Amino acid sequence: MRFIPLFLLLILTVVPPCLRADETVSIDVLRYEPVDASRSRTVPVKIYRVKSKEARPVIVFSHGLGGSRENGVYLAEHWARHGYVAVFVQHPGSDESVWKEAGRGERMAAMKEAASGRSLLDRLGDIPFVLDQLEQWNGESGHALHAALDLEHIGMTGHSFGAVTTQAMMGQKFPLGKSFPDPRFDAFFPMSPSTGRGVGATEAFSHISAPVLCMTGTEDTSVITPDMTAESRREVYTALPSGDKYQLVFEGGTHSAFSDTALFNEKRFDHHHAAIQTISTRFWDAYLKGDATAKAWLQSDKPRTDAKLIEKDLWEWK
Repeated sequence: MRFIPLFLLLILTVVPPCLRADETVSIDVLRYEPVDASRSRTVPVKIYRVKSKEARPVIVFSHGLGGSRENGVYLAEHWARHGYVAVFVQHPGSDESVWKEAGRGERMAAMKEAASGRSLLDRLGDIPFVLDQLEQWNGESGHALHAALDLEHIGMTGHSFGAVTTQAMMGQKFPLGKSFPDPRFDAFFPMSPSTGRGVGATEAFSHISAPVLCMTGTEDTSVITPDMTAESRREVYTALPSGDKYQLVFEGGTHSAFSDTALFNEKRFDHHHAAIQTISTRFWDAYLKGDATAKAWLQSDKPRTDAKLIEKDLWEWK
């Protein structure tokens, strides 16, 4: 009778922890609309967590152009079940209001107009404000998030315009030598990263020492900024220095590979979301929880098998 428990124990030690979460556990969802008085700006957030007696690391997510705090549920719930507090930020001015408030024939023009430097600066004010707000709530007796947040371990992620926001927070250099890093972040995960304009990729990214996980696809283009090609997105990883840098490139992956639903009739692959969940969680485990096993997993070919990547998907690290 001892063989069965031992066999099960061996199975559990082989399967990565990110694949063993209890999918039935209840997720607590909180919505807040804090106001940044210095900018007279409301910054809505949606927070996912599993209640715990211990403070948990935080992941901040920035949506793409035309999105909202309601995006990325498949990631938010997955990360929450694996021991993180996921904070999904909404950016007024580059959120869903852009297309919802435009006439049907004017939506594309409205979206292109919102993809502006002004919108980016608004976003770069939103993220530090949200971190400040989390610190306040974490220390506020009686608040639902009191003592629930491990603010010594924070990750930043986003898709598309949210990736641009993420890159800025990790210290990307912009024209005129400007940069906007927030040292409170420990690791970064841009989905559909962008090289930007006016500064070459090497100058923009070669100094970044923090852990970075990039994800894109061989067909990851943009209808909003047609000059942003699938090839140029991969230049971000190429320009990053060696040391705790990773990249996943989905063969045939489009811009919608990372979204909740496909847009503009883009094709989807069944393994994409599960692979994004698995690999990103192991990345957070390695750099927000200090899990050496997770780091060793990332720096191997195990993601190819455990995340069920197809033959032409590219997994690389340096």
